[in-house]
Amino acid sequence: MKIDRPAAARPARSATAAYSRRAEGAPAADGTDGALPVASVLGISEAEFTPRVRDAIMGLMNEVDNLRRELAQTRARLEDAEKAADQDHMLPLLNRRAFVRELTRYIAFADRYNTPASLIYFDLNHLKLTNDTLGHAAGDAVLTQFSKVLLAHVRESDCVGRLGGDEFAILLSHATYDHALKKADALADAVQTQPAEWNGHAIPVSFAYGAFELKAGDNADAAIARADEAMYAQKRASKAE
Repeated sequence: MKIDRPAAARPARSATAAYSRRAEGAPAADGTDGALPVASVLGISEAEFTPRVRDAIMGLMNEVDNLRRELAQTRARLEDAEKAADQDHMLPLLNRRAFVRELTRYIAFADRYNTPASLIYFDLNHLKLTNDTLGHAAGDAVLTQFSKVLLAHVRESDCVGRLGGDEFAILLSHATYDHALKKADALADAVQTQPAEWNGHAIPVSFAYGAFELKAGDNADAAIARADEAMYAQKRASKAE
């Protein structure tokens, strides 16, 4: 169904300027005297259309101008605040709260349309060691590089979030468990060939991960917990090898 957009409102400033010209007796677009049509539209008789009335109306229209500008500024600030509330404080990724919200929405979507989706949970290796030996600035470089690799290897329909200090997650839409495993392996290869650069140092980046395919009736926290468990199982298996 086509929904027509409402016509955009004319800017208050141009309306005020047009009113001022016509109220002062300037010719209208059709060449006629503009004062009478304005008085008629405003419901003011010609006899009552005194300079004082005109000035009062102009003052009100200027107030409308100011209110519209303030509303536009408030909306812009609100949009900035919403973005800041959803984004990690350091990286261009969703924070945990926003990621859980998007995961909850997609679980509902997947349940309704029987669409597969999977979650990959990542835990960066040796981040604490990097912080302790090279400093937190080096650790931040690792986090930044890892986030760049993640964003470069996902689709617009996927969600990437930072869940904690060295914990990240990707929600893969329309992806089975096998697809999630392949994606995680591809990301492991990518970070191996793209180390973090800091102060002349090439810092290797690696991670442990766990994948989990979302099931009907799951909730976001339970899905993250299961992916986290799978990650720790994979980490234990790697140490045992």
